[in-house]
Amino acid sequence: MSERSAPLYCPYCGEEDLRPHEAGHGAWECHACARVFAVKFTGLLSRVVNR
Repeated sequence: MSERSAPLYCPYCGEEDLRPHEAGHGAWECHACARVFAVKFTGLLSRVVNR
């Protein structure tokens, strides 16, 4: 099992029927809307964000 967490829902349709895509690391396919998307961590902000 991977030490990284998987997305919980599709960013396009909101469904939870996701599976890893054969394209490689970070790629996921949604079986509800037939889209393939990638999740990538790009880094941390260098400052504190105030909300």
